[in-house]
Amino acid sequence: MSILPKKVFVSLGVFCCFFFLFRSATAQGFSPDEKVVLEFIRDFPNQSAIKLVRNDTVLALKNPNKMMPLASTMKIIIAMEYAEQAASGDLDPDELISLEEVAKYYLPNTDANAHPAWLQSVSGKTGGGSISIRELAKGMISHSSNANSEWLLDRLGLEKVNARIDSLGIQHHEDIFYFVSALLIGKEQFKDLNGDELLVSLKEMNLSEYAEASAEIHEKLKSGATYQLELTDLGIDIQRVWSDNFPASTVSEYADLMGKINSKAYFSPETQIYLDEVMEFLMQNPANRAIFQHAGMKGGSSAFILTKSLYVTDTEGNTTEMAYFFDELWPITNMRLQQNMNQFELKVLTDPAFRKFVGKELSK
Repeated sequence: MSILPKKVFVSLGVFCCFFFLFRSATAQGFSPDEKVVLEFIRDFPNQSAIKLVRNDTVLALKNPNKMMPLASTMKIIIAMEYAEQAASGDLDPDELISLEEVAKYYLPNTDANAHPAWLQSVSGKTGGGSISIRELAKGMISHSSNANSEWLLDRLGLEKVNARIDSLGIQHHEDIFYFVSALLIGKEQFKDLNGDELLVSLKEMNLSEYAEASAEIHEKLKSGATYQLELTDLGIDIQRVWSDNFPASTVSEYADLMGKINSKAYFSPETQIYLDEVMEFLMQNPANRAIFQHAGMKGGSSAFILTKSLYVTDTEGNTTEMAYFFDELWPITNMRLQQNMNQFELKVLTDPAFRKFVGKELSK
């Protein structure tokens, strides 16, 4: 998510950057610099964390166990639960779902246009106003549709999604909750408050109360309740509370998750097929297929957060997994990092000298 001037704000979504698309920015006069990201991690360790693994060897490690809010990167867990249920037969991925049902969880102007962009991308697959669960899951990752994510959390079962965290062996991860519905807590739970009073009331809620309130609102949305968000409903301070309350985990846990997917051996063959279909949208790009056998990623952002987890296996069989998170960012810093993250990832994945340089700089 990011803040949209004069409107409401951002997505939990991410700047879904595809490898190699940075060239279009270069053609317009902007030249991305991979060192911008590296230098920020090195110089601002309290706001950064990274784990980089190449062929099962850790090349870079900074704050590996620091709990940090995930934003949309947590959708990887939802994707894993979807793949497991599809593989076991508990869910039919080709079941058609009314787009109107999914739209109940879409809050206009809060997702950086992610959901409308996804709808446009699948316009040829929505005959009769319906779409398959398979496509909903893919859109949750490729376009970071928050509405798709909230619908899937409901259909898969929130308790089952959180139980999946334990079954994956993850030790450090807060429970996932209905994060779209959480945007409406101030408007629903504290209808008569605004300004500082509203902010104080939101800050005083513990995570259990916050998740419970989001679940109550989710049920209202599911039943057809509608809300009109105004600019004053989600001011920057309110967004900060929402951002700070995102489920948190560590780069060590998420780099290890990437290793599980990249190994093609941790999950059952049936689960792996469904998971690859969702996670490896990057492989639709011919330029990526020319150098990678497999590539998957998910990132997330808010006005204050940037997170990314990715994995690749190149055509020579070399494997790379990386997770890197930022928090407590100023908007201008957030934007500058986003502009350079794709180049940083490309250099890490394709340039041995840069990988060595990253390891050296982050060991200081």
